Amino acid sequence: MSGRDEREDPTTGPRSGRRTEEEVLARIEKARRRAPRVTDERITLAHGAGGRATRRLVESLFLEAFRNPVLEVLEDQAVFDVKGGTLAFTTDSYVVSPLFFPGGNIGDLAVNGTVNDLAVSGARPLYLSAGFILEEGFPLEKLRRIVESMQAAALAARVEVAAGDTKVVERGKGDGCYINTAGVGVLERRVRLGAARARPGDVVIVSGPIADHGVTILLARGELELESQVVSDTAPLSGLVASLLDATTSVRCLRDATRGGVATVLNEIAIAAEVGVRIDEERIPVREEVRGACELLGIDPLHVACEGRVVAVVGPEEADAAVEAMRRDPLGREASAIGRICSEPSGTVLLKTKFGGTRIVDLLIGDPLPRIC
Repeated sequence: MSGRDEREDPTTGPRSGRRTEEEVLARIEKARRRAPRVTDERITLAHGAGGRATRRLVESLFLEAFRNPVLEVLEDQAVFDVKGGTLAFTTDSYVVSPLFFPGGNIGDLAVNGTVNDLAVSGARPLYLSAGFILEEGFPLEKLRRIVESMQAAALAARVEVAAGDTKVVERGKGDGCYINTAGVGVLERRVRLGAARARPGDVVIVSGPIADHGVTILLARGELELESQVVSDTAPLSGLVASLLDATTSVRCLRDATRGGVATVLNEIAIAAEVGVRIDEERIPVREEVRGACELLGIDPLHVACEGRVVAVVGPEEADAAVEAMRRDPLGREASAIGRICSEPSGTVLLKTKFGGTRIVDLLIGDPLPRIC
């Protein structure tokens, strides 16, 4: 990042605006007091897409009902102290359609997604549970393939499936196979990460090309008659995250960019930390075939899901070291610093386009590609 004009380069900037622990806690407390804003009368697909509709539903219904200090930070996992240590706990459900796609299937996707939600808290994933909701008539051979993929993914991520459950619903009342997971990990480093901890001057890094998974699912559905070699990026990020945390001490926030893509992650950071985020389109890694598919559909790759990419917010003094640490891992070889955190405009993500202009990257109401995980 050295040698560039800080006024022009979104990956650098003023190193002022240091945020104290008290300020971080104050922002979390302010988030706790947010008033419900949902006005919908019925659930739609948008409510499960990870965008603005999901956020409203979570804050107005679930957060209001279950409010407690662990839940209120609204990260992808809960982090809490127990006698003798600190644990991370997460849960997720997988309803991807189709069940099998280039690069993976619902089984390894479920394992990797759960592992990644634990990893981005700084935890070492340990144990998972797996609950299967199966439709009457679902072929046993397909279920066997799914379970074998889960086993292989668990071995690769060094976790164990320690508990599970199976339910069967009548034919026509399901969609073949849904999987619910929960995961537990342990924090072995003295680190607390979260969106509210981002500070002006911090650098935003993405670990590799974005939107691979969402476009793969789209093509697997046959909605575009395209010949393509795109495969899902589904993978466990725990090793990459461990390498990053070993190499740096100023990581503020980590998120895996699943539903809603990188754009949703950055908006959540901007809102939680009451900061602005400025990113540079030319620095964002996107495969050409993925970009082409998105252009055909009029979809911004920033809003398309990944399943093996992490977004990191790192102190400016360690940005180069963070990128290099990621690049030493096979899953981070194309890691890139794509922008920086700034003080203004608060709660907003701005993109510097390839043509030199600037536009707002907002939260979508729903997801242009539903049922991607």
